[in-house]
Amino acid sequence: MDTISLIGFTAATLTTFSFLPQVVKIWKTKRAQDLSLLTFSIYFVGICLWFTYGLLRKDPVLIFANTIMILLAGSILALKIKYG
Repeated sequence: MDTISLIGFTAATLTTFSFLPQVVKIWKTKRAQDLSLLTFSIYFVGICLWFTYGLLRKDPVLIFANTIMILLAGSILALKIKYG
């Protein structure tokens, strides 16, 4: 992997996993009232579009990062609907 790809992969990993603490917090507290359903819905659609773009470009960094983000943001959305 070249330096530019490594930087992109590292950035994608850090930003992607930054949502993990939020998922854990909602799961533990069973509270999501302070999160905006509209914001996370828009964000989720955006992630799905980035994932599609990554597939079309055959870009492994975009595919990897957005696969994880779909799972994390989808979890937050589901928990928001359940507990929010």
